[in-house]
Amino acid sequence: MATGRYFREVELPEQRSYDDGLLFPAVLSPTVNANIIEAIGSDKQWLESLLHKSGVILFRGFPVTSPSDFNDVVEAFGFPELVYVGGRAVRTKVVGRVYTANESPVDKRIPFHHEMAYLPEFPSKLFFFCAEEPGMGGETPVVLSHIVYEKMKEKHPEVVSRMEEHGLTYKKLMSDEDHPSSFAGGSWKSTYMTDDKNVAEERAGKLGTKLEWMGNVVKIITGPLPAFRLDKESQHKTWFNNLVMSNPGPIKDDHDTYVELGNGDLVPDHVVKDCLKIMEDECVAIPWKKGDVMLVNNLTVLHGRQPLLKPPRLILASLCK
Repeated sequence: MATGRYFREVELPEQRSYDDGLLFPAVLSPTVNANIIEAIGSDKQWLESLLHKSGVILFRGFPVTSPSDFNDVVEAFGFPELVYVGGRAVRTKVVGRVYTANESPVDKRIPFHHEMAYLPEFPSKLFFFCAEEPGMGGETPVVLSHIVYEKMKEKHPEVVSRMEEHGLTYKKLMSDEDHPSSFAGGSWKSTYMTDDKNVAEERAGKLGTKLEWMGNVVKIITGPLPAFRLDKESQHKTWFNNLVMSNPGPIKDDHDTYVELGNGDLVPDHVVKDCLKIMEDECVAIPWKKGDVMLVNNLTVLHGRQPLLKPPRLILASLCK
């Protein structure tokens, strides 16, 4: 197993092994009782190389016990922060660059997605931290995006070709109040971090988003955006979209997100179901332990949330450019 100066790779039964010898995700434990901040500084180049190779690194067994500790870990990597303007989940700032991950009911599943793939600007890296270990369930499953693309291209080549040609357009209705019951239930005020409609329009415009006002409710239209992305590091095409997180069809008066091809056609329901099945078959879900830190390459890996079966659970997050 590969090692850095302060880190060693370990194996867990939930990991997946691929033909190229890759273990997904990578899991690291400390080799010595070193300060994790100093260890990251010493082995940063090796850690970044491992992240590009594996897509996800789970740090386990390190003395990260509080949100402040987690914030120190995030800052030790030196990645610039991505401000969550345009993001649609309800989140609350905890400390520094640390926020709640998603405040929708934890007994509800969150489908697989690339963070903020419904916008032209999105984080390249995500950090998660287990502040309270779940009693049962509540995992954050991850899946390699290029595997999803390859299997979908094999199963539905015509639909994938149309998605490649036309891209995807995302539509959503937002009110002026947050709806934490939905995993994408942010209001337009929290999404654009303002109470001023003109400021909201300006900030949305910078993100390639059109706003159509209906009183205090707004229809948000973004796209068409590319449905796939070529990862320069691996030269793999990735399934870089939020198709399975959205509803196909005309937009309705609710808090869900709707998606269609850039030409207005819909992706058939059975194709979406097949995509979900592939993601579920290929994913890895490692039960959280208190103090775990997970670093995700958002450009190559999709993530979701499994329903919590037994409380408590508190997962915090930080987004990086």
